[in-house]
Amino acid sequence: MQFETLAIHDGQAPDPLTGSVTVPVYQTSTFEREDLERRGEFFYSRIGNPTRKALESTLALLENGRFGLAFASGVAASLAALQVLKPGDHIVAGLDIYGGSYRTFEQLMRPWGVNTSYAASESTESYEACLTRETKLIWLETPSNPLLQLTDIRAISRLAHERGILVAVDNTFSSPYFQRPLDLGADIVVHSTTKYLGGHSDVIGGAVITSDPGLHLKIKNYQGAAGAIPAPWDCWLILRGLKTLKIRMKEHEASALHLAGFLEQHQAVEQVFYPGLASHPQHELAKVQMSGFGGMLTFALKGGLPAVEQLLAHLKLFVLADSLGGVESLIASPAKMTLGPLSDEEKRRRKCTDNLVRLSVGLENASDLEDDLRNALERK
Repeated sequence: MQFETLAIHDGQAPDPLTGSVTVPVYQTSTFEREDLERRGEFFYSRIGNPTRKALESTLALLENGRFGLAFASGVAASLAALQVLKPGDHIVAGLDIYGGSYRTFEQLMRPWGVNTSYAASESTESYEACLTRETKLIWLETPSNPLLQLTDIRAISRLAHERGILVAVDNTFSSPYFQRPLDLGADIVVHSTTKYLGGHSDVIGGAVITSDPGLHLKIKNYQGAAGAIPAPWDCWLILRGLKTLKIRMKEHEASALHLAGFLEQHQAVEQVFYPGLASHPQHELAKVQMSGFGGMLTFALKGGLPAVEQLLAHLKLFVLADSLGGVESLIASPAKMTLGPLSDEEKRRRKCTDNLVRLSVGLENASDLEDDLRNALERK
């Protein structure tokens, strides 16, 4: 079956009790047991819940994986995926990654005894140069946040598997509609379901998908023990979002490509970072690795931070806010927001300059969004 059919039907059969075509919200903490020796599939909602099971099954199908696990946030999902490691292990991650992932590596994993080295996100050779005997996981974020750099998932997976190293991919920016890392050789896929999968800026969640039974069991055991699980209502909201994922992603992409082209030609803009542009240094890889270019773009303004502040002061439609992937268009300063807690030295190392602006292009009319940007750039 095709993607949109899976998103609507598979894992979400009509309720056998009532015939409801929508998966019910099983708002319960516990379930009746048959007796002391026998229990049903569900007995306590931290361990398993029918609404969560429907979400986990659908997520696995959309990523072409065997097993899906849902979590209370994207960071909770990332931390769960990292539980396949032990003290003394080593991670190689991309240099240009979400600030929350960097904080997880540095503030949680490093004190636990798992160190991380950072490679140039766009260079397979840079990842290879960072490998050590202790390396057990390569963590990819592609396209990256905020510079929209791409990593060759297939090449990294070959490199890693020759050495017995696992590959995890944060697929939040692309969604499974535009990219399926497991098909390219990755072992684990992580999502912040808060973003495109939920799609409406009204829920927080995360997910881990894999096809490896051993990895699934380790992460599932952590899920039950740590308890960072989403509530049934949150699961239902994400399931609702998945049903329209295809049509939303196509609209996000179309408008992002339109705005990227406009910004690339504007005299106030120094550079545009969007893999759908022919000028993007990894445009050809994007065409091979992805089935679409996504709804995120970043651009650098001439004039530094004052130019960014002027832009923000004159926008009417773009909302200054954290997060991404919703129906409304959002704008952010990576240097001041997502990567704000980093030192100036770390920001320079990551090429996160004060003149960067990140857009999450929503579902408004593309011409209206272009007019809003033009008026703000030209201070009308």
